[in-house]
Amino acid sequence: MELTKETLQNLRQDYRAAELNENDVNKNPIQQFERWFADAMKAQLYEPNVMTLATADKSGKPNARIVLLKGFDENGFSFYTNYLSQKGKEMKKNPQACLVFFWAELERQVRIEGKVEKLDKEASEKYFHSRPKGSQIGAIVSPQSQVITNRALLETKVEELNEFYQDKTIPKPAHWGGYIVKPISIEFWQGRTSRLHDRIKYDLINGKWQTTRLAP
Repeated sequence: MELTKETLQNLRQDYRAAELNENDVNKNPIQQFERWFADAMKAQLYEPNVMTLATADKSGKPNARIVLLKGFDENGFSFYTNYLSQKGKEMKKNPQACLVFFWAELERQVRIEGKVEKLDKEASEKYFHSRPKGSQIGAIVSPQSQVITNRALLETKVEELNEFYQDKTIPKPAHWGGYIVKPISIEFWQGRTSRLHDRIKYDLINGKWQTTRLAP
């Protein structure tokens, strides 16, 4: 198909897979998320834990990228990264973030807003040592978000560390670890026909979750 202004404007799908009603959702948004995440797993979606992480610097300039969800419970949603990366620096100065999941095959989206905190060292250590050896070395080698002259620098360092740590435990670098987004609002979006989508939002007010319906 040739890409023209008209073809781009006419790209659309009519969502008819399901609906979302106030009477059907769990009163607890974490349990509702668990239900939807289980549906995504059951549908065998490719990497259902892929999520967009949006942050902003101290001036309010936004930034977004894809990361992987590595855990969730009543406390929040966790992921791991380099503390010295752009997102790490932004979260240090402005500890607020938004997470977005989009499961296209299920015509569903979840948007989570909340405060960001670092996970404790023990949790980061445990997860780091559960990762494949290559991923552990990659976390040491990559000066994430910094300018490098070429890829060969990374590959050479990887070879050196593979040899050095061949029979040794790889220590978690101090600049790498986990974060948790503690939600203050969670929105569940179900695609519907004619763009009249269902949107159910939970807001944490005085320690209790309250639900409302939003217009599409």
